[in-house]
Amino acid sequence: MTSVVAKPSAGWRSPRAACWILLALCFLALVPVQRGIDREKGSLARFAEAVSVPPGEVLRRLTLGYEGLLADIYWTRAVQYFGRQRLARSSRFELLGPLLRVTTTLDPHLIVAYRYGAVFLAEKPPGGAGHPKMALELLSRGIVANPDYWRLWQDVGFIYYWDLKDYARAARAFEVGGEQPGALPWMKAMAAAVAAKGGELETSRLLWAEIYRHAENDQLRQAALDHLAALEAAEQIKTLDNLLARFLVSQGHPAGSFQDVVKSGLLRAAPRDPSGAPYVIGAGGRAGLASSSKVDLRVLQ
Repeated sequence: MTSVVAKPSAGWRSPRAACWILLALCFLALVPVQRGIDREKGSLARFAEAVSVPPGEVLRRLTLGYEGLLADIYWTRAVQYFGRQRLARSSRFELLGPLLRVTTTLDPHLIVAYRYGAVFLAEKPPGGAGHPKMALELLSRGIVANPDYWRLWQDVGFIYYWDLKDYARAARAFEVGGEQPGALPWMKAMAAAVAAKGGELETSRLLWAEIYRHAENDQLRQAALDHLAALEAAEQIKTLDNLLARFLVSQGHPAGSFQDVVKSGLLRAAPRDPSGAPYVIGAGGRAGLASSSKVDLRVLQ
């Protein structure tokens, strides 16, 4: 007798195929759930990170002699956190200080954490946390733990000079650092220059030139070049503004472009900034950078 019951297809005869189809349906059902989790993840991320930064002294007692290894791990976390916030152009770096404190508590002799951690803390947002006083506290702990490492005094002097504009304390930091064993002679020269001339462009140029010559990595070397270019442009703009004022007096009207100034004989050629872009005359009749310029005067603020 011919059976009236339909036979299952070959695909459905395999229990494995049925399991795969069931599993795929389950994954599809999870899609809206995961989307909801993703929406909540942003608000929970900061809390999750915060609770994962325990006090350094607690960790130190639990490491069983592996403080150095754990310090390296927390320093890596600090660098990753800083990089993530900076790429996101965030102005919030709440976990940076705690991560650096844990790192340097676990290993008080991890010099790189003090030096670069201070840069991360002192730099203005979005380039950094914008907390120069926290950077000084970090460096102070580093000096106590590493009294013979004179470059920590150098970093203290730079923060007082550029970030806090406290030239007296900057000069004192350079002076004390210059007295430490192995300190380079320019530290005492910087102490004298800062004490005498404060925030003058020439003093800043001298400081950044020394940083460039002794930079230990490409990032710091590039920062020095950026500052030196900005300092040169600031000085050139000041000179050009004086020439524009002279043009106004001699010609009886403001210059429309620097070609007008060249034709008057006050300039030999149209001026260009350190990046090679031409200077322009703004609406107020003052010299300024062109939109194509690669010079960033904001680094001097």
